[in-house]
Amino acid sequence: MTPPDYAAAVSSAALFDTAAAGKLLLTGDDAPMFLGNLSTNDTKNLPLGGGCEAYLCDSRAKVQFAVWIYHVLLADRRHAMWVETTAGRGADLAKYLDRYLISEQVEITDVTDQFAQFHLAGPHAAEVLAKALGEPVPELPEFAHTERTFGANATCNVRRRDLLGVPGFDLVCLKERADGVRGLLVAAGAVPGTAETFETLRIEAGTPLFGPDIDANRFVMEVGRAPRAVSYSKGCYLGQEPIVMARDRAGHVNRAFLGLKVLDGGPLPAGAKVFRDGQEVGVVTSSCHSPRLGVPVALAYLRWKHQEPGTKMEAETPTGRQPVEVTGLPPVAG
Repeated sequence: MTPPDYAAAVSSAALFDTAAAGKLLLTGDDAPMFLGNLSTNDTKNLPLGGGCEAYLCDSRAKVQFAVWIYHVLLADRRHAMWVETTAGRGADLAKYLDRYLISEQVEITDVTDQFAQFHLAGPHAAEVLAKALGEPVPELPEFAHTERTFGANATCNVRRRDLLGVPGFDLVCLKERADGVRGLLVAAGAVPGTAETFETLRIEAGTPLFGPDIDANRFVMEVGRAPRAVSYSKGCYLGQEPIVMARDRAGHVNRAFLGLKVLDGGPLPAGAKVFRDGQEVGVVTSSCHSPRLGVPVALAYLRWKHQEPGTKMEAETPTGRQPVEVTGLPPVAG
């Protein structure tokens, strides 16, 4: 049976608790430039109310952190850069950034424990959000954000972000305001969601996650987020040379992050090797049963010349090989 929060996410709106995401606040005049020197996207020219997806890489362009960066205005009217990263990695990111801090005027503060965070997802998410706020929500491009107040005093940063294959909003507020915000959203029609459903939707949407899908040895251009997370017009940054070489010299990367549909059997174990005509051509990173397709789907890195949608392959599992088919991204269309 389809879980009710999954059904709500694909037909109306579901609310997920994402407070575990790492959250850093970078203040000081040099914060945009400092982040720009370390990240794949253009943070120096990020306007107030704007945001972007980016990666922090080493000199070989191997991913060290996946981040989402927002230019915000603090209560004391100071400009700051809000940096979100994978759950459980906030403290590591703060230490990583501090290592590169030399003479720049930047202060790094880990605020993960101070703020609650929710992700409201679904085709009617904007309507539910407007009802909970008691006022219309402006149309926002992805990663744009604005401040709105729930009830009498629960001020939230509302961010447009589509990470689950359906329209979505991230809502960030002080931890002590979380219950009030949650209550208003549920009363407005949002169905409380589980971590299991969130993970199913993430895999169906083809959204990579640091840990299962990305690690510190993964070349950033293989992750397939370059069109949205890599700027080719900004100044120099750590890892830029291999990225430009991959774009200009090779024209493609040796592996690409793609989706698979499992044609027989259950979800695939992480690390399962993928074969075509007896040749190993890829590796599975995440997999789940897709309620919309009625079969399991998976995310995997596949070698060049084995990436065409519709290509049949086999994934090796402890119980034998299972037939799979390349779907491209996302593995489940919204």
